[in-house]
Amino acid sequence: MLNDEICKLRDKLNKSIEEGKDYNIIYKISVELDELIASYYGKDNKKKQIIALI
Repeated sequence: MLNDEICKLRDKLNKSIEEGKDYNIIYKISVELDELIASYYGKDNKKKQIIALI
């Protein structure tokens, strides 16, 4: 699920930082991670709105 993807990408980002990879690679992974997190919270907020309507 989305949460699993976030965890995998976070681990990939951390590993890239530890290995001293090129800044552009780290930045790209970071942006991808931010987008996944935003999607995760967007879906979470929609669920809360639906529950509030019930």
